[in-house]
This record gives sequence, structure tokens and C-alpha cells, in this order.
Amino acid sequence: MSRVVLAPDVVEQYGCGPAALTGVEHALYERHLLFDDVIDPAAATPRQRFEAFARSLRDILSQRWVRTEKTYEEKNAKRVYYLSMEYLIGRALANNIASLLLDPLVADAVSELGLDWSALREEEPDAGLGNGGLGRLAACFMDSMATEQLPAIGYGLCYQYGMFKQTIRDGWQLEQADNWMRRPDPWGVMRPEDAVEVRLACSFELRGGELNPVSGRPSKFLGIPYDRPVIGFGGRNINTLRLWVAGTPDDFDFQQFSRGDFVGALTETLAAESLTRVLYPDDSTTQGRGLRFLQEYFLVASSLADLVRRFRRGTADWRALPDQAAIQLNDTHPALAVPELMRLLLDEAGLGWDEAWDLTRRTLGYTNHTLLPEALEKWPLEWFELMLPRQLEIVFEINRRLLDDVRARFPGDEGRVQRVSLVEEGGSKQVRMAHLAVVGSHSTNGVAAIHSALLRATTLRDLAEMFPERFGNKTNGVTPRRWMRLANPPLARVITSAIGEGWITDLPQLRKLAPLADDPASRVALRKSKAHFAAWLAERQGVTVDPDSIFDSHVKRIHEYKRQVLNALRIIVLYNRLREHPGLEIAPRTFFFAGKAAPAYHTAKLNIKFINNLAATIDADPDVRGRLKVVFLPDYSVSLAERLIPASDVSNQISTAGYEASGTSNMKFMMNGALTIGTRDGATIEMAEEAGEENFFLFGLTAAQVASSRSWYDPRWHYDREPETRAALDLIASGHFSQGEPDLFRPLRDGLLLHGEPYMHLADLGSYLEADRRLAELWSRPEEWVRKAILNVAASGKFSSDRAIAEYAAEIWNVRPCPVP
Repeated sequence: MSRVVLAPDVVEQYGCGPAALTGVEHALYERHLLFDDVIDPAAATPRQRFEAFARSLRDILSQRWVRTEKTYEEKNAKRVYYLSMEYLIGRALANNIASLLLDPLVADAVSELGLDWSALREEEPDAGLGNGGLGRLAACFMDSMATEQLPAIGYGLCYQYGMFKQTIRDGWQLEQADNWMRRPDPWGVMRPEDAVEVRLACSFELRGGELNPVSGRPSKFLGIPYDRPVIGFGGRNINTLRLWVAGTPDDFDFQQFSRGDFVGALTETLAAESLTRVLYPDDSTTQGRGLRFLQEYFLVASSLADLVRRFRRGTADWRALPDQAAIQLNDTHPALAVPELMRLLLDEAGLGWDEAWDLTRRTLGYTNHTLLPEALEKWPLEWFELMLPRQLEIVFEINRRLLDDVRARFPGDEGRVQRVSLVEEGGSKQVRMAHLAVVGSHSTNGVAAIHSALLRATTLRDLAEMFPERFGNKTNGVTPRRWMRLANPPLARVITSAIGEGWITDLPQLRKLAPLADDPASRVALRKSKAHFAAWLAERQGVTVDPDSIFDSHVKRIHEYKRQVLNALRIIVLYNRLREHPGLEIAPRTFFFAGKAAPAYHTAKLNIKFINNLAATIDADPDVRGRLKVVFLPDYSVSLAERLIPASDVSNQISTAGYEASGTSNMKFMMNGALTIGTRDGATIEMAEEAGEENFFLFGLTAAQVASSRSWYDPRWHYDREPETRAALDLIASGHFSQGEPDLFRPLRDGLLLHGEPYMHLADLGSYLEADRRLAELWSRPEEWVRKAILNVAASGKFSSDRAIAEYAAEIWNVRPCPVP
């Protein structure tokens, strides 16, 4: 076997010394198999081969990673500290290889070793550090900050079991532990020497199998850093994602253990480990909500202690904090950073209130991601009193000063005082975390133009009137490195051959593709190939789909406002048409659904069951089999998205207008040439502006129309007057999709017809069907379809996370690139 040697330019850039990647006794890959696993390389299992390969890559990047941190310290560069409860980073192996520009070297190594590259990649689990768009955005932002050479650290929690692994049994979602760290993670580095203390005013004891707080008995946890590299494209800067693992100063109470209380002796360890066991514990119980509250404080306290320690290494002047640190709160989860940073400045730095408050506000920025009132977190005062009494004192003082200011500016307006207050009065007083984040930061941004406008006009109107200069917009974006170059190599190669490689780090260059939309040869080159995805689906999940059918995808967290049921109603209407008119000519359609429902969200779980029953019913009907097919893809993840999105012809973005903050899957589909059928909501509005509405299939009520019709909207009006709507709902009510359980889906039907139905499914169904008719008509003209697909790709440049991060850096953080030599 010939050896695969690191080229001189690779050795020079990464400082990894003259070494071979594989092929000789002392090559990186072989050494890891021999010395880490103590195994003959020829006898290694696929998992051992993956770990050795990944560790070899980490060997190559490690010195550059160290040099990046050293450069930031030597230049005393201002840093971004990004606080997020989740990072949906996906698999790292292929992405890291691409970012390091080591694709040719790795291809040679794989060939020399005779490895099955696809199988090797499958050995790596998706990291269980996130769930949906919030976490994926954070991952894209970390990629862009490293690529743009910005000094940045991402702070999060290292969840042992992630959110959950979704399986489908008899159509129902079942949740199982996602033990993604069961085998060693080859990318992470535990740093116990950098552990920080997190103190609480209570401790915990084990009673009846439950951890219960004990007031008046202080305790402390350890926040132990677990670092993973974030590689900028080209490998110039390698930033750090620092994830916190919870521990205790002592593993267990030896005296208690000696007395025979073997379980009680581990109480502190159990309490600590519970903090980072799962992402988003079930919030339908008091225990689950309490754990989430503790998780958020643990993230904030650990991260602030770490960044303050780093700041103090560079200067003794506390007044320099806003000049050295920009802390961005990714949604309300880290809003406890406001009182916690104040506590540090008041109690540990010894500053006065006014100076501490000025430094806190100038250091913190807040990104809001939701307009849903139930998603704007509120925490009971009693939990603050029990666990964080000093932070509560600070919240009360912030609130006193805030309300004094409100009364001075708006005398006699006690309604405004109550709306602005950080404390919501009522049966159980609660702290409004979004209010706290706005008041305690210098910047509040939404994530799409319509979202930011609605924040100012509705959700946070009173605060926006108080602090208009703090509110702005930063439309989301996604990284083209993962979502085009890595996920869709055929498209990336065609684009590069047409306009060069510059688009990879400067996505607006895709505008150069627009003239190709009218070039027949380019249309042929850019036509989708879906056979690869169809073959993968058949092999992995045993599902057969027709690659010549329209691949129509709807992938979202399962929630009523995202309206998966509206899509299902569209399918039922098409199904009814074929049953009534078997000779009707339509293009074959395959409808893909994917997404998870929160474990306690029973309506969402019923919707998953309904989609699966709909799929089974259509499969069993010989009149429509082969013409319509519905597939629910379980356990949606980044890796699944990387396969499905490039293969999709149609992207459904059909949330009730005014409910979706931005969306990012819409951008990924657009970049990969899918055409959007959707409402005027979130960033879809801006996408249509970039590409032209004539290249989208827009439908439905606008946000203003939704709001204005709320008081009088009656869904039965549509049921009584629209025959296809009535037929679809009646078919559901008849038990057609629930044989043997006729009332199974009655709650679904009743929810659509009764109580005003806040998400207005039926109001938009007719318009949705009309947009679908236009979509089907365009599909019958393939040249025109591909033309519009090319124009969508060409217009997607604005939606790069590089653009978004450049805006944050210039307009909120005041952070500049810090190149690493």
C-alpha cells in the first residue's frame, strides 16, 4: 500500500509536521487504531475506523486551533460570545474535511485503504445538541464567524442524550433516548482544568425517586468545558464551540455511602448530571420546567464566569468590558445573563449600580426568534427566591428603575406600566424574560423584516416605544458550505464550472447564474437528479418512491402554526379528485413530511399519526397508488436534510402569516433549486422579493389580514361554502383514515372547525389549492420549471449566514476580523 503524505502547504498551514495520513506504520490513521484502540488496523471495526479517521483530522487541525486562540489573546481582540441553548451541528467529519480543503487528500486515503466512504460517514451520529431552526441557525452562524475570521466562542450545553430519537410505531411518534455520546466523540476535548463554579441558594435531596430542592442550604455545581473545533472555510481560523458539562466538586458523599445510603450518597451527582442529560426537558410538569430554568442559569453562569476570566487576563479595567466582549443572547433562554452579569459587576467587581448597568447594557445583545406569546419565557418568582435570590434582588431593582422611567415619560398610564413591567402580576407572579432581555441589552433584533416589524408593532410594542433605537432587523441566513457545497456536490460543481469558486464565500455571486436560466444547455446541466435519494431511501428505510414524480417536501417541527395538517388537507383533496375521476391526468406526486413533536404536545403527535394513516390509506388504494404517495421520514436531522433538500422539487413554507419568525429551511430549499409554495410569512417574503413573486407560488392571507379577521373569523363559513373542503373534512370524520377507530381524528376535525381556529387552516386551503394548480401546470412544462429553479438559485445570495454575520459584526457587535498568521 502506498502512503498518503500531507502536502507541504498543508504542513505549513496547519503546523502539523511532516506526517502521513495513512499507508505506513507511523501514519496518523494507523497510529490511532493501534494506540487508541490497541488493535491491528486490518481487524478494525467500521466504528473504530471512523474514530481513527476523525482523530487523524483533529491531529492535523489541532495546532492551528491552538494558534487561533493564541493569536486572539496576543492581539487582545474583541470577541463575540454567542450564548445558545442549542447547536444543531450535524455530523462533523465530511464538513471538517471540506472546511480544511483536504478533500483530495482524504479521497486518496480512502482509495488506498479501500474504505467504503459512505459507510464510514454513517458511523458518525448527528450530535444531539439541538432540535430545530434555532439550533441550526446557531451552527450556521458559528461556521460563518470562523469563515469571516471573527474572534468568537459559542457557548452551549453538552447534552448526553440530546432531545430524543424519534421512532414511528403504528403511526405514532415514540420518543427514545438519543445516546449520541455512547461511543467516544473524536472531536471533543474535555478541559477540567478550566472548570468554573456555579452556586445556588438551595441544594437537592432524593425523596421517592425525585430530586427535591431544599431551601436555605446552598450548593454548587461545576461547569466543565467540553470544546469542539469550528473550522472556518479554508482552515485559516478555527474557533471554539464550548459546551458545558455539569459536575460536582465531590463525586459522592462518602460518609452517607458508608452508612449504607448508597443512592442518597449520589444525590449531588444525580442533580448535576440531570442538568445536561437532555435538551428541553418536558415542560408539561413542574419538575421539567424547573430543570429547564436550572439549565438556562447553568449555561449563563458558566459562560459568564469563563468569559470574565478570559477578559480579566487581558486587562484589569472593568470599564473595557464592552470594548472586549460582545455577548449575544440567542433567544430568551440565556436572558438570565442580565442579572447574572450585574451580580458579577456589583458583587465581585465592586462597581456601583450605574456603572455596572451601563457596562451590562453595552455588552449584551438580544435576538428574538418568536412572536408566539407562549414561547416568550416567564419564570415564577418563587423559583428565583429559592435558587437565585440575589439575582431576583437585582431584577427587582432593574424593574423599579424601569417603571419609574415609564411613569415619568407616560404619567397616568398605569396600563403601560403593567405591560412593561419585568414582573407579571397575577395568581403566580412571574419574571418576563423577553422584557428582561430587551431592557438589559443595547440591541434587540428580529430575524426577518416582517418579524422585526411585528415585534415593534405588537409583541414588544411598549418596549419598542420606550427604546426605539435598540430595535432592528437581521434577516437569518444559512451557510452555503454545508447546504450547497457539501450537501449537493453535483449542483456545486455545475455552479463552479459556470462562475468560478468565489460563490462559496461570497454567495451574492450566484447572481451571475441568472443569464443561464435562458440557456438550454445550462438547464439540462442544472436539472435535478433524484435517483440517488430514492435509492438511499429504499436501502435505509425500505420505502420505494418514484424519482420521476414531483418530490414535494414539508420539513418542520410539528406545530399547529406550521400547518402540516393544511398540507394533509391538500393531499386529501387531490386524493378525492382521483377517486371521483380515475382518468384524471395528473403528474405523479410524492409528499415528504418530517419533523418532531414535543413529547407533551398531544395535538402535534396526533397530527403525525394522521399523516402516517393518510400515507397508509393512499398506499392501500389501487385507484391512486403510483399517482400519489405520502412518506413521513422519522427522526429528522441535519444528515437527513442534507439528502432530502437537494432532491426536493417543491418546498412547503405554509405557516399562518405572522407566526413564523423567519425560517431557514426555506433558504436551503431555495439555494438547491426547489420552488416554494408558501404564505407571505417570515423570510419567504424577502426570498420572493429577491427572485420575483412570479417565480414563487404564494398564497393565503397576509399577516395584516390574519390579524384583522381574528375577531370574526368562522371556519364553518368555508366548510359550508367550499365543497372540496367539506368533502375532505367529512372523509376524516367518517373514519376513512382510522379504520376500526372512527373517532380517532375527531379532535383534529373539531379543532379545524370549532373555537375560531387560530391558525386559519380553512381560510387558506382554497388559495393553497389554486397555488398547487399553478405548480402542477408549470411542472408540465419542464423547461420553464428548470428556468425558474435556476432563477431561485441565482437569487438566493442574500440568504447566506455570512451576510447576516457581517451585519451583526458591523452594526451590533463592533467586532473586526482577526486573521491568524
